[in-house]
Amino acid sequence: MGDFASFMTNFLAGGVSGAVAKTCTAPIERVKLLIQTQDANPDIRSGKIPRYTGIVNCFSRVAKEQGIVSFWRGNGTNIIRYFPTQAFNFAFKDSIKAMFPKANKNTEFVKFFTINLISGGMAGAGSLLVVYPLDYARTRLASDVGETRQFKGLTDCLKQTVKAGGVRGLYNGLGVSIVGIIPYRGVYFGLFDTFSGFNPYQKHDNPLLRTASKFVCAQTSAIAAGYASYPFDTVRRRLQMQSEKPASEWIYKGTLDCFSKVARDEGMTALFKGAGANALRTVGAALVLVLYSEITGAVGSE
Repeated sequence: MGDFASFMTNFLAGGVSGAVAKTCTAPIERVKLLIQTQDANPDIRSGKIPRYTGIVNCFSRVAKEQGIVSFWRGNGTNIIRYFPTQAFNFAFKDSIKAMFPKANKNTEFVKFFTINLISGGMAGAGSLLVVYPLDYARTRLASDVGETRQFKGLTDCLKQTVKAGGVRGLYNGLGVSIVGIIPYRGVYFGLFDTFSGFNPYQKHDNPLLRTASKFVCAQTSAIAAGYASYPFDTVRRRLQMQSEKPASEWIYKGTLDCFSKVARDEGMTALFKGAGANALRTVGAALVLVLYSEITGAVGSE
């Protein structure tokens, strides 16, 4: 298969896998975002809307107060965002990995793992630069919990933010996002590729055994990556929550100020708020990896 055809196969397989997985796990992801960002939500900080006390409380209240359909609030934007994000992640990862010399996993394990780690991190950072405004909009739409919704949809969210803070407002939190995406994508792809290299059932004829073994590799990789980068993700979401406000009204003046205020005022564990829901959400991330591997395998891209 030619380079362009291989790139497009990776691009489409990654995008389709991501869209399917995100739709399946949208309720869990919204609960995770609500818990993670509630301390930066003006309505919750003021007491107008009661705080969510945990995963179960959040699930039950969202269903009761906003309706079941609201669990997919912002999912359309998430798919629009996630299709190019995952597609570029996978396509860039394989293209970047091809730039490095091949390493034997049995005799050069450290080199083998390092190449997977670096290529995964670079792919994640590259794709984030392309789709960050959509990532910002996804956070704001999913975190909108007032009786009257602040944003009518993706376009309105982007317009309001640009009107209030300029185009720069769409990129609030980009710096910490890039810092955080490197360990996340690096561990995510690095561990998965490494585990896959040692998986004796990776290409087994039994589809159930093959898929199950890939899922175990993927789930382990996704959980490890989620916890490795979660504090960065919390800070990123907090910064995104204030983007449409004048700088004088910002709670956090920047990345370091956000880290220090959260740790000082709420404790270090606050950086992991919503991490439990995030661990459940990694089922979707694992599903992406498995679907991608199966799709590319079926069309002969592997």
